[in-house]
Amino acid sequence: MRTIIDLFEESVSKFSNNPYIWEKLTERYEPTTYAETRREVYRFAAGLLSLGVKKNDKVALLSEGRKLWVISELGILYTGAVNVPLSVKLDGNDLLFRLLHSETSMIIVSGQQAPKIERLRSQLPNVSRVIYLDKPERLEGNDLYVDEVFRLGDEFLRSNPGRVEEVSRSVKPEDYANISYTSGTTADPKGIILSHRNYTANVEQALTLMEIPVHYKTLLILPLDHCFAHVAGIYSFMAKGASIATVQVGRTPMDTLKNIPINIKELKPNLLLSVPALAKNFKKNIENGIKAKGAFTEKLFNHALNISYKYNKEGWNKGTGFTFIYKPLIWMYDKILFSKIREVFGGELDFFIGGGALLDIELQRFYYAIGIPMLQGYGLSEATPIISSNSLKRHKLGSSGHLVKYLELKICDENGKELPLGQKGEIVVKGENVMVGYWKNEKATAETVRDGWLYTGDMGYMDKDGFLYVLGRFKSLLIASDGEKYSPEGIEESLVQHSKYIESVVLHNNQKPYTTALIVPSREALKKAVQGKGLDPESEEGAKEALNIINSEIARFKPGGEFGDMFPERWLPATFALLDEPFTEQNGLVNSTMKVVRGKVEKLYADRLELLYTPTGKNIHNDQNIGSAIKIMRN
Repeated sequence: MRTIIDLFEESVSKFSNNPYIWEKLTERYEPTTYAETRREVYRFAAGLLSLGVKKNDKVALLSEGRKLWVISELGILYTGAVNVPLSVKLDGNDLLFRLLHSETSMIIVSGQQAPKIERLRSQLPNVSRVIYLDKPERLEGNDLYVDEVFRLGDEFLRSNPGRVEEVSRSVKPEDYANISYTSGTTADPKGIILSHRNYTANVEQALTLMEIPVHYKTLLILPLDHCFAHVAGIYSFMAKGASIATVQVGRTPMDTLKNIPINIKELKPNLLLSVPALAKNFKKNIENGIKAKGAFTEKLFNHALNISYKYNKEGWNKGTGFTFIYKPLIWMYDKILFSKIREVFGGELDFFIGGGALLDIELQRFYYAIGIPMLQGYGLSEATPIISSNSLKRHKLGSSGHLVKYLELKICDENGKELPLGQKGEIVVKGENVMVGYWKNEKATAETVRDGWLYTGDMGYMDKDGFLYVLGRFKSLLIASDGEKYSPEGIEESLVQHSKYIESVVLHNNQKPYTTALIVPSREALKKAVQGKGLDPESEEGAKEALNIINSEIARFKPGGEFGDMFPERWLPATFALLDEPFTEQNGLVNSTMKVVRGKVEKLYADRLELLYTPTGKNIHNDQNIGSAIKIMRN
């Protein structure tokens, strides 16, 4: 059993001159080798030791992805302390809760994030020191600029030779590495305790599915505070002597976001980790680029996609039956079209690994067609996080892939009883990657981990070929009045995917006679459609037409509609409330991984939901909906 320190030391001895971290501070990406990274880690760890950091101290890290993020985490771990990685999207009470709850005594912060800490400082009596990764205008009390930590580290290494090695060797595999907070889809976020062994075990498991040749590079476009970026990026690449790069930090978060496509082209990554929201964004940019080239190119591109979809099928059955006749055509389209699109990603990207349980199959087909398969994986933070994934060798589009090795899985009913193959139930796993527990929350730990088995709260099934299908949250199941349970996620995804008028949707049914929906419309598209009918969008007549358009989009999934066979009609909304405010992180209705926080949405719109179960509310042209529609059209 290895610690993260063991993993790193082994890689340094094997790959000392290989580049490990690429960072762009000025004009171009510059590499830091494994040996150079270790030198910086030792200096940083020595600096922390000289400042009195000791085993099990909690040190919070709040920064954009950068080389110093990785150096800081490794430096913290070498002292035996615990890193509390925090999302840069946090602020105010969300941030305060995590800092107080984790018992953080020291904070490492970047210049952009520093004002958040300064605003909270008076409410953090346990925080004795802040270390700034960017030079601040002035320092208070015990606070330090990172250069001073390195200087103290150099002195400590001279006067205490061998001490850093001695301390790091005392760290055991079962010692805590991170307290990683959930995004908070419930009232208070939970602190997930992940040990050194949780991480190294999950790296070993992930590498049973994922090939990482030594020359591979990845650009870490996902936040480094999340364990997905840790395992699939920082530590799996480390284990194989490959290299990671960080996105160039801009002056503002928006600037950093804009740097992603530029940095991808510069770095030419071989593998990217993605989430559905990013994948959709990339796809939209590609489609807009094609559209800008004119009608002929767009027509050609759509034809090429359709031929590829027919040939590729679900990946594993590619080219079967008569579809082999398309092969020469696909080769030609790849040469004249798809290879040029791949240049947007640097031209050397072999595949994406997509996190998040539900990655729309249309999205997967699109990337597969253009020659960069987006291989869906599944996991959750409590499992450090990787449980399964599709791989280049073995994949079925639409599935969440094969189980990693060294992990047991069973599908259970509500009473925890194991179900036979192919039946749907809760996904339950057991392995060395299962978290230690929730920090200071024994009740939640006991509910989630029982006899070493992690009850994921996700619903799914295994098919006969050993592929896992994840169907949504087991605990967010909707319940009809007759007691029938069904998952809303697939329906919600499909409505958004297939309608240009629906931006987001939350279905609701809690033992009621019919399903209802809260719908956030795509404002511009809806307004244009109403104007296209010759109506004033801000009039009552225009508002009613807008509601009719949304209603007809839902009807496409009902019997007789083009998607009428996708879902049972009773699961589809019989009526809906039109919302004039989108679900965003700012209003707390979306978490940091861009998932809608169902509980908060239902609580905020409880009155609207109640109305939908009355004769007045069942009529889509109710006053509330007309008022919302007019407000949407006006803004």
